[in-house]
Formats: sequence, structure tokens, C-alpha cells
Amino acid sequence: MFKKLVSIFTGDSTDRLVNSLQPLVDEINALEPDMQAMSDEALRAQTAVLKERCEAGDDLEELLPEAFALVREASVRTTGLRHYDVQLMGGIQLHRRNVVEMRTGEGKTLVATLPLYLNALTGSGVHLVTVNEYLARRDGGWMGKIFYFLGLTIGVIGPQQFSALYDPDYVNPGAELEDERLVHWRPCTRPQAYQADITYGISSEFGFDYLRDNMVTRPSQLVQRDLHFAIIDEVDNVLIDEARTPLIISGPAPETGKDYQRFAQYVRNLRRNTADEDEEPNGH
Repeated sequence: MFKKLVSIFTGDSTDRLVNSLQPLVDEINALEPDMQAMSDEALRAQTAVLKERCEAGDDLEELLPEAFALVREASVRTTGLRHYDVQLMGGIQLHRRNVVEMRTGEGKTLVATLPLYLNALTGSGVHLVTVNEYLARRDGGWMGKIFYFLGLTIGVIGPQQFSALYDPDYVNPGAELEDERLVHWRPCTRPQAYQADITYGISSEFGFDYLRDNMVTRPSQLVQRDLHFAIIDEVDNVLIDEARTPLIISGPAPETGKDYQRFAQYVRNLRRNTADEDEEPNGH
């Protein structure tokens, strides 16, 4: 009863959240006619403009309306998909480090493009963490059209050190019958995939690469760069269910037999000797 009374006077918490986000959504929508009027080249050039503003000290919140409007228009031109207002709200909440619950079919893959693009403007790299390699390749190849159109690079990582960069001009050999979203991944090195503006991958591979980076002896052996921003798909599965399975790296012990043989040789050459406290020792 008390909760019902509170709801009557203060409104539902979801309604309050929607109402608080609506002015920002209206601001994004107001930019849509300007974005629609731009040529492809002019639209793509806006990425460099936003990056310069970011480097000059503009906060990402200040860049958010233009960045989201850019992504929406780029999505329409490359995939035919237009972000709805509720999807803009989901993107805002993800950018603000909140968990967003969306049902299957509500477009969470498309929603993620908004905060991914915005945070990639810093040049520090962003990650999209998903639950399996197929989704990483599919979603990266699908949404990669948007990012590539806007001048960003897209990488993907998978098991067995699989690493690739999205390239619409490249087609995987023998992939004519595959899903079109899966065929434009050009193989690359692991560090190159991490140097992309946006990197898709599965949670375990991000984790194992982090562990391996903490075992190297030279900076040149590192594959990841500093961690900046990540969006986790199926966050309950990754952070709760899979968290019970530890990531463990094991391997053969280092060869120590030769060291022991060398030490044994030294010991055989030692000679027993004694010395008084007031005299210099001699021998070994």
C-alpha cells in the first residue's frame, strides 16, 4: 500500500528516469535534419571534429547529442536501421555506466553502437564483451558498417589467437555462402586488433590476454593497451555465472636441470678450510 501511495505522488521510478532523459533525446532529435542534409563525406568528417573537441577538453557529455545523432544517421545510411527514442535512452544509460535490461529483439546490438562510438572519440580504445565468438564476429561485422562509415577501425578477438580487422573490401576465402556479416574480417595480429578504435570479443579472451600481459618481461610483448571503456553483453551471465569459473593459465615449468648441473660443478670445486676470527680467510 505504501509503495502504491509513493508511486501516486512521486511517479514510477522508470517514468522518472524516462522523463529525466527526454530533454537530451529531444536535443538529439533536433539535430537529425542537419545530419540528414549532410553528404557522406561531410558526415564522416564530423568524427575528426568531435575528436578535436575531445582533445581540447570537451566532456563526452557535451559531445553526446552530436555523436548520437551522427551514429543514428550513419546507421540509416549503412544498415537501414534507425535508433528509436527508447534506444537513444538505452545508449545514454550505457554511456553513464549503468546496466540496461532489454528483451530479445529490442535492438541491444544497435543500442551499443551509440556509447561505443562516443567513447571511441577519446582515442583510448573501447571493448564490446560478448558471450561467444560467433556473436563477436557477427555483431562486429554488422555494426562495423556504421563505425567504418564514420572513419573508425573495428577489431575482433577470438579463441586460438584469432584476430581480425573489419574491412568491407575483403572477403574471407571460401565464404561466399556465409552470413554477409561474418565475411569481412581481415586477419591481423593480436596487438593490431586491440589497437582498433573498437574491439569486439568474448569475455574469456579479454581475461586471458590480460593475464598473459601480466606475465611478459618486455613491453613489446604486450597485446592489450590501457583499459578504458567496455560494454558487456549478457552482463548477468558474464559477471555472475561465468565469474564462478576462474581463468587459469598453466604451462610447462621452466627448464632448471642445466642450472642444477652447473651448481653441482661449483660445489665439487669447493675446498673445506677454517680460519680464526682474527685472521684473513684463505681458500674457498
